[in-house]
Amino acid sequence: MGLSAEQIAQGLDHIASLTPAMGAALERVGYPEPRIRPTGYRTLLRTIVGQQVSVAAAASVWGKLEALLGEDTPAPDLLAADFDALRACGLSRQKQGYARSLCDLVVSGELDLTALPADDEEAILQLTRIKGIGRWSAGIYLLFAEGRADIWPAGDLAVQAGMAKLLGLEERPSEKEARALAESWRPHRGAAAIFTWHCYNNPAM
Repeated sequence: MGLSAEQIAQGLDHIASLTPAMGAALERVGYPEPRIRPTGYRTLLRTIVGQQVSVAAAASVWGKLEALLGEDTPAPDLLAADFDALRACGLSRQKQGYARSLCDLVVSGELDLTALPADDEEAILQLTRIKGIGRWSAGIYLLFAEGRADIWPAGDLAVQAGMAKLLGLEERPSEKEARALAESWRPHRGAAAIFTWHCYNNPAM
């Protein structure tokens, strides 16, 4: 379960007490809506399906996968499906490799998505064992699905651009700069990340 509206508001209010520019930005654009995804294997599989394709294309592929494997798209059934059947759903050879990597780890029990380490960095290391799931995707899963409050995807270009807007910076900060600028926002950097995306997409900023 991702961060609730109340948790986001509490986090942003705390940051605003430390960073006046955050308070000013909140007055201009308001609080962002929660971004919540289900926990578990299917969310990570959808992440893989959606990589480097449009939302519409990803939805089409997912629909075909559900038609082939059933609504739950069970990991053992995906592993048992042959290459051509998955290819007909729209999964390239590379994405099939990523999907099978996820399914292998889940079916073998090597990756238990119900018991990821409490430490965020350790949890990210567990998730990035999946081929095709990098640090960004792992962090987004922990933020949107598990609601981990201090996830900070400093390398995300939209986060950096949103920071530039809300802090009034002349240029988009680098990943290193974004980490440094948000250091005082611990342990509420997840709420800050959601707000930077909100600022990035808001014409009022």
